[in-house]
Amino acid sequence: MSTVKNAPRTATTIVVRSDSSARVSHSRDPYYSLMRRVFQEDATAVRGQKFLNMVEERQKEGNPLRTDEWESIIEQLGTNRASFYSMRNKLMGAGLISVKNQKYRLSGQFSKDLTDMARWWWTAILGNEEETVD
Repeated sequence: MSTVKNAPRTATTIVVRSDSSARVSHSRDPYYSLMRRVFQEDATAVRGQKFLNMVEERQKEGNPLRTDEWESIIEQLGTNRASFYSMRNKLMGAGLISVKNQKYRLSGQFSKDLTDMARWWWTAILGNEEETVD
């Protein structure tokens, strides 16, 4: 098992909470709760949420956010280039965003990975039938 310190740069650590009251879906601000599981610092979680909102809004408008807009993005987020790319890489590593044709897009990989892990745990480890996964 790798420690977080030795994890590849493309890896992202996500905090998993065992208390049902800490579920993202029970939060008043689910986006922020998700970002707090990805980022250790509150300020980075807020910037991550803002960046995801920017990507989502531009994607819905049919004018995806382009990678060459990084200067404008870091200005809007109030951060520097290194911090922005570190945050962006964590979001990509988690499967929340992807870059295709130099455009940022929301990604479904995050959901697919979590579903895969849940099914594996439910069936292989707990010995339950796959059809009974909640």
